[in-house]
Amino acid sequence: MEKIDYKKLNFKCGIEIHQQLDGKKLFCNCPVKTNKKEIPDLIIKRKLRAVAGAEGKKDIAALYEEQKDKTFIYEFYQDCDCLVDIDEEPPRQINQEALEATLQLSLLLKAKILPKIKVMRKIIVDGSNVAGFQRTMLIATNGKIKTSKGIVKIPTIFLEEEAAKKISIVKNEVTYRLDRVGVPLIEIATSPDIKDSEHAKETASLLGMILRSIDLTKRGLGSIRQDVNLSIKNSPRIEIKGFQDLKSIPKVISYETNRLIKNPPKKDEVRKAEPDLTTTFLRPLPGSSRFYPETDHKEITIDKELLKNIKLPELIEEKTLKLEKNYNLPSELAKEIAKNKIHLETYIKKYKRISPLLIAQTLITTPKEIRTRFHITKKIKEKDFEFIFESLNKQKIPKDAIIDVLIGLLKNKTPNLNKYSSLSDKEIETTIEEIIAENQNAPFNALMGIAMEKLKNRVEGKKIAETIKKFL
Repeated sequence: MEKIDYKKLNFKCGIEIHQQLDGKKLFCNCPVKTNKKEIPDLIIKRKLRAVAGAEGKKDIAALYEEQKDKTFIYEFYQDCDCLVDIDEEPPRQINQEALEATLQLSLLLKAKILPKIKVMRKIIVDGSNVAGFQRTMLIATNGKIKTSKGIVKIPTIFLEEEAAKKISIVKNEVTYRLDRVGVPLIEIATSPDIKDSEHAKETASLLGMILRSIDLTKRGLGSIRQDVNLSIKNSPRIEIKGFQDLKSIPKVISYETNRLIKNPPKKDEVRKAEPDLTTTFLRPLPGSSRFYPETDHKEITIDKELLKNIKLPELIEEKTLKLEKNYNLPSELAKEIAKNKIHLETYIKKYKRISPLLIAQTLITTPKEIRTRFHITKKIKEKDFEFIFESLNKQKIPKDAIIDVLIGLLKNKTPNLNKYSSLSDKEIETTIEEIIAENQNAPFNALMGIAMEKLKNRVEGKKIAETIKKFL
């Protein structure tokens, strides 16, 4: 691909980031959880049509979707859905924790928080919202972040409902699952201050780090998404959806910029980022005609008392540096601890005989090793980590036995700690002497392998190596 001179092209680019929040849904008491049932408790079928917004016009994107004349099928599950989700009951009072998390973000981004917040309906008739609209509200304006290529302004911060998850398309019927609909979603939009494709990736990464620093933000695949808006000289605006991997942003922007140079479209449009990093047409770009007021929820007042009680979280970057400095942790390990919001200090205070490095490695590195080497994907529970740390702290097991004990716990086996009991120096020396006598002229590595197998999980490898060298 030819190198692109973004400045010469009058390249303009901004990004939107959507981050799910955990806890409860935005306008009801249903929990934020992924449904695990195979058969839904209820099936709902609907057709959706465009209605006029506050300006008295129908939105071009909504009309485009209506013309497809699709039937939408919704899978309803009683453990995570209710009548609010299917628009058969008015919204309840807003989730206060989600609102406060958005206020936290607004303060971190130095944005101006609105004193009065009005819930609006945003018309969406692609089936992803059962009611044909999404509830959304503007929380703050005029934020900013500092990047390596200057200030990137953040004109708007929204709090809104997440859409339903698309399951399948069969001819003219689209099936959605409703466990995700109504989940609190923060949306950040930047100004077109992004200079080039790599700058877009940096900006998305910085905003993602700030979002993940908030305690309520949800983790996992699909919990954070990026959209890119871009244009060049004499081209319309393009919105690209579908980014979950930050690494793909520069290449998709490069491909799309080259496409605009060679074959510019006539109108603004929304496109989807494909796995091969090209884009495909989705629909015309929506306008402001799709908004109108939500009459079933009262205006929300943000007073000084509420803002005074908002506690700002420690940023992941700041937390990482502190962990590196205080506990001499490697940078990547410290970053993983911070990103996963693990309270390492609590473990360190409770288990004083275990090094902070070993605690961090057990929490972060060990689960990855178990998944990779032993293909066990079951999540390790907090009580299992506690059992390991308690056993290490009381010197009932050596650190080399951590993986073996955890695998047993994951397989619901009661660990027999007697087989991990440590040996005295005399017992270790006697065993090593016997191994050397039985394997005369064997090289060090061979003796080490035999000894490790015989003394497995009872003596640490370093101790075995030192003892073999002593006798050799």
